[in-house]
Amino acid sequence: PILVRALRDPSIELSLAELARGGGDGITVDVTKKTRLYIPRERLAKWLRPLLELELRGLNEDDELRLAAPLVLEIAGANQEGPAGLGFGSNAAEMLQEKLRGLLSLEPAKEPDLFEGELRDYQRRGLGWLSFIHDSGFGGILADDMGLGKTIQLLAMTERLRAQGRLPNEHPVLVVAPRSVIENWRREVTKFTPQLQAHVHLGPKRHKTVKAVRSAGDVIITSYQTLLRDTKVFTAIEWTSIFLDEAQAVKNPSTKLRKAIVQLKAQSRFCVTGTPIENRLLELWSQIDIAMPGLFGDRGSFIRVFDTPINQGSSERLDTLRRRLRPFMLRRTKSEVALSLPPKTESVIAVELGGDQRDLYEGLRLALSQGVRDALKERGVGGSAMVVLDALLKLRQSCCDPRLVKAESAKSVKESAKLERLGEMLEDLAGSGRSVLVFSQFATMLELIEAECTKRGIGTVKLTGKTRKRQDAIDAFQRGEYPVFLISLKAGGVGLNLTRADTVIHYDPWWNPAAENQATDRAHRIGQDKPVFVYRLIASGTVEERVIELQAKKRALTDAALSKAGVAHFSADDLVALFD
Repeated sequence: PILVRALRDPSIELSLAELARGGGDGITVDVTKKTRLYIPRERLAKWLRPLLELELRGLNEDDELRLAAPLVLEIAGANQEGPAGLGFGSNAAEMLQEKLRGLLSLEPAKEPDLFEGELRDYQRRGLGWLSFIHDSGFGGILADDMGLGKTIQLLAMTERLRAQGRLPNEHPVLVVAPRSVIENWRREVTKFTPQLQAHVHLGPKRHKTVKAVRSAGDVIITSYQTLLRDTKVFTAIEWTSIFLDEAQAVKNPSTKLRKAIVQLKAQSRFCVTGTPIENRLLELWSQIDIAMPGLFGDRGSFIRVFDTPINQGSSERLDTLRRRLRPFMLRRTKSEVALSLPPKTESVIAVELGGDQRDLYEGLRLALSQGVRDALKERGVGGSAMVVLDALLKLRQSCCDPRLVKAESAKSVKESAKLERLGEMLEDLAGSGRSVLVFSQFATMLELIEAECTKRGIGTVKLTGKTRKRQDAIDAFQRGEYPVFLISLKAGGVGLNLTRADTVIHYDPWWNPAAENQATDRAHRIGQDKPVFVYRLIASGTVEERVIELQAKKRALTDAALSKAGVAHFSADDLVALFD
């Protein structure tokens, strides 16, 4: 009990790695108000990791203690015999250790004979990892950088299972993805694995019974929302494997969708995403707990043991998180795999707001900033989210175009500096034979850009949440029928292959850089043979400049969990600075 309390005390820094090597010092803890006890490092090294596991699982001291797989590996590496009474030395534990060691020293796997494609070396290593995870009955996160071919690696694993006779009838692979990328999945299955029968489970005419769904094909492809509607059908089927594409869709552990997904039964489950963390570490827990339930304890335990200490700067907890996660998450960046992509050049284009538009912005800033300060002071960062976001929305809209702002003071403003600058750029780019993607978070802004392009004689095609024939729009751009593709971040920021484009323009920024990176990689990905130029339009002296500065802090959160960088998070001062 004393050590459990010590684990919960952020003022006590416990270096598990150092203790395991026989280094470090002991700690002094309070037994009672008048009694203190020194615990030597030998005792700590023996019991600290099991107690961390006890804490993760939210158990009382008298409850049965079951160690998660990676903890077995950690302790076995530090203490050959293991702590007394914890079941080490058994055949099951030894087999588990061997499996986990195998995950850390994998060799590339050759693609199956009937696979219609040739994997790159890093993709073959991915195939080896996926296959080992599946064969061992584990699960994991495939978190390769955007554009590195996650889909092709998963299809190679599925074809391998079929070729080995390990994809039984009525036990298909389930692919769950955003509706916007369903057609892309179907095409990829047909292209690379023609021996596999793909079935799209969507729409009013979709199968309604368990028998019909599980016998419909080798790969069943459905959307997240359809799965939520048909939860009873999907949970009644024993799947060979489950692929959750763009798994950031289940980053919120409180949603009905995630609760439905955790009920699915399969030999293995894989979360597939180029951005495993967008805002906070809890998103990572939400995904890995689907793939490997219990690896980091329950939600409350993860927040207490990892999220809170790491955000307070605990390097020891960060190291523990990375070490435990390592066997079960595969992440390669473009720079790491030395991918032979053409260069990507990124530039920020500063745009000065004109007189009336500048006056509108400053008027809104002054009117809104005091309300934000008062809310932060009274309710803190967590309780002020809606006030802050609403104020930021109005300021961002005034930077994009005054017609987006729902305020009387905006109706008389006819200037739009960024739209004018974009129009000039698109005239030059289209006239030079360039193919351009323009991204905005505002669908209404895309309509205004579309009208501006029409006025200037520039052909456009558009993709938003209202677009019904998505593939027709994509194909028309890829064929070169239109020089400019207008895309909303929400509808087209993921799952698209738009390698015809050689220019990407972000009309408006947001402080989550993952969304912008995903959008950029619609063009800068495998299959691209031209240099790609990326432009970000930023209104000078406005909240947009502050957003760019804060993006670096968002990147630090992902880097901290997946590499060896430090941790940063937003404070009230950060948010107030947006309005200065």
